[in-house]
Amino acid sequence: MPDYRDDLRLAHVLADAADAATMDRFKALDLKVETKPDLTPVSEADKSAEELIRGHLQRARPRDAVLGEEYGVEGTGPRRWVIDPIDGTKNYVRGVPVWATLIALMEASEGGYQPVVGVVSAPALGRRWWAAKGHGAFSGRSLSSATRLHVSRVSRISDASFAYSSLGGWEERSLLDGFLDLTREVWRTRAYGDFWPYMMVAEGSVDICAEPELSLWDMAANAIIVTEAGGSFTGLDGRPGPHSGNAAASNGLLHDELLGYLNHRY
Repeated sequence: MPDYRDDLRLAHVLADAADAATMDRFKALDLKVETKPDLTPVSEADKSAEELIRGHLQRARPRDAVLGEEYGVEGTGPRRWVIDPIDGTKNYVRGVPVWATLIALMEASEGGYQPVVGVVSAPALGRRWWAAKGHGAFSGRSLSSATRLHVSRVSRISDASFAYSSLGGWEERSLLDGFLDLTREVWRTRAYGDFWPYMMVAEGSVDICAEPELSLWDMAANAIIVTEAGGSFTGLDGRPGPHSGNAAASNGLLHDELLGYLNHRY
C-alpha cells in the first residue's frame, strides 16, 4: 500500500497557511464579498486562501494537478489536489465560526479519481481533522498530538442522530418527503451544516448525515476522513466516494436505511 504520510504532512502545512490567512480576515469590517453567477457569495479571503495553497503546491508538487472552487482546474496527471478554501462562506461573512478549509489529494484509479488524503481545518473552532488511506482518521492540534477517530456503533435508526444543512435543497429536488420521513424516525435532528456533520460522523457524535447538492471540493476531504474512521460515504445513489453531486455519510451500520429513506423507498 502506498505511504501517503509525506502528502499528509504537506496538507497540514497548506492548512496552516490557509488558517493564518482566513483568520486574519475573519470578522474584518472591510471584508470584500462578491456574488458568483450561481448567486453564492465569495469573499476576498476565499480567493486569497486558494491562491496561497496553489502557490505552495506549485513549489512543493509541481507535477500534481489542482482543482479549486474559485479558480478551477490547473494541470493534468494521476494526482490531483482538491481545495475548498472556505467551506461555509455564508457563515464566514456573517461572523459565524462554523467554516473550514478542505484539502484533499485524489489519485487516479480504475474507478476514477479517489481521495487518498484529506484535511479539514476549522481554525475559528480550534479544530482539525485528517486522514490518509490505510492510516486511519484523526483529530487534534497536530500530527503528533492527535486522537484516532471512530464512527459510532448505533445500529437502530430510531436511536440515530441525523445532521443536515437545510430543508430547501431537498424540496427543490423533490426529495423532501423521504427526508421528512427520516426526520420522524430518528432520535434527534440538527442542522449543523457544511463540513461539520461529516466530521461528527467520523468522530461518532452523529450517526448519519446527508446533503442533496454538492461539488467535488465539498466532499473529497470529508469522504476519506469518514471512511478511514470506519464509516460509509456515498452519493444518494449509493455510489461510493464523492462523485455523485450529493452525499450521504453514516457509521456504516445505518447506511442502507439512510439511503432508503432519502430515496423514498420506505
